[in-house]
Amino acid sequence: MTEAATTTSTTPSLNKFEKFKAEKDGLAVKAEIEKFASLGWEAMDETDRDHRLKWMGVFFRPVTPGKFMMRLRMPNGILSCEQMRVLAEVIQRYGDDACADITTRQNIQLRGIRIEDLPNIFDKFRAVGLTSVQSGMDNVRNITGDPLAGLDADELFDTRELVQQIQDMITNQGEGNPEFSNLPRKFNIAITGGRDNSVHAEINDLAFVPAFKEVGEESEEKFGFNVLVGGFFSAKRCDAAIPLNAWVPPEDVVALCRAVLEVFRDRGLRANRQKSRLMWLIDEWGLEKFRAEVEKQFGKPLISAAAHDEIDWEKRDHIGVYKQKQPGLNYVGLHVPVGRLYAEDMFEIARLAEVYGSGEIRMTVEQNFVIPNIPDSRLETFLTEDLLNRFLINPKPLTRSLVSCTGAQFCNFALIETKNRALAMIKALEMELELTRPVRIHWTGCPNSCGQPQVADIGLMGTKARKNGKAVDGVDIYMGGKVGKEAQLGTCVTKGVPCEDLLPVLRELLIEQFGARLREPATV
Repeated sequence: MTEAATTTSTTPSLNKFEKFKAEKDGLAVKAEIEKFASLGWEAMDETDRDHRLKWMGVFFRPVTPGKFMMRLRMPNGILSCEQMRVLAEVIQRYGDDACADITTRQNIQLRGIRIEDLPNIFDKFRAVGLTSVQSGMDNVRNITGDPLAGLDADELFDTRELVQQIQDMITNQGEGNPEFSNLPRKFNIAITGGRDNSVHAEINDLAFVPAFKEVGEESEEKFGFNVLVGGFFSAKRCDAAIPLNAWVPPEDVVALCRAVLEVFRDRGLRANRQKSRLMWLIDEWGLEKFRAEVEKQFGKPLISAAAHDEIDWEKRDHIGVYKQKQPGLNYVGLHVPVGRLYAEDMFEIARLAEVYGSGEIRMTVEQNFVIPNIPDSRLETFLTEDLLNRFLINPKPLTRSLVSCTGAQFCNFALIETKNRALAMIKALEMELELTRPVRIHWTGCPNSCGQPQVADIGLMGTKARKNGKAVDGVDIYMGGKVGKEAQLGTCVTKGVPCEDLLPVLRELLIEQFGARLREPATV
């Protein structure tokens, strides 16, 4: 048991989450999956059902009682076609409302899962090397990396191996690791080796961005990473990550991840759940003390940060057809409307990846996917496949950049329905307006900000608004988010706009702020 777990058990002012973690580690439910399956969800201990199952990536959803969500771990957002088929098989059997969502952390969540089927599902996962362990609650979430790692001729570092090593360290090769199963709060890690900040480094608790630094007696310029810490979104507060004033070569990245996590685990704030993310500890200590504590855990002095990083490109969305650095090969990025997939989609994606590519599929933080390694000789035929009529390679500008969280359809935290509403509103706007460039509109159903409205050109956060004296679905509007180089978070500019009144508000914003023009009326 970690130091944090042993000390919290004697603290008198524990919140309910720290109490149940002290009573029984979340990973303990791994040995009880068969028992839960035979008991059924209604007979389970409520704390096991509502909370501890999240350590195995299984989420009870009161809005769909008896049907659970499962969240995978997909390091760097990479899946094989065999793994995609298994995920498709899992949701295929669960009826009309079973589906999967690509998340803003290059991950996949499955919906409609029954507790009775968990043993069989976990067997299927193990057979193809999938894991969902430690993907919820107070654990490190899916580790993001460049979706074009190993493909992009302009990349500075291929992130795939490092991301996998971090995942293996944190999860004990996917089996579950009690060293890191009791953090004060959730923790996000990202590592990018490209020039366009494809992982949104600024919104992670710990991020590594490419930078060159003169090191050693001969002052040789060497590649490594500047380190950012403390970025997060929550209902209480949102902050961009700040520089740690540290640079590490690739071979030290995993060790530094461990050191930061150990400091957070053992010294992080646990009394108030709303003030337990890493940035609150940095605030309390100050950055210099935090850096000094990390150095102690790291076991050697940290090298000061490089004067500048290499994030000097505008953010790319990877939708379309592009040449790889490997001669004669291409990757194709397909747009998935608000990230929603069904079993037949997933089977078809797996088939296309196997027939035309190398069997690999990659997710992006924009809720889309890339199929790499398509030879020139097969590209023309690939582009005639029926799936590309639904998952487009050249969507319209507003559709192209649309992101949405799960919303009230499946999430009990959401205050409004998001995905279907977002699609309908974007379709209406594109019928009315002409745009010369994509505008990133992000929807999120509640202040937890899973849809990341703070990084959008226009962010829409679900709330309850007042209209004619009644409470109705509404949004708070955020503006000013920027991704890529010089990334920054947007701020709330308008509160409580009823959703039924939102269309003209968005229309005017797009015209006034983003150069949209009203379409000419069709002539008869």
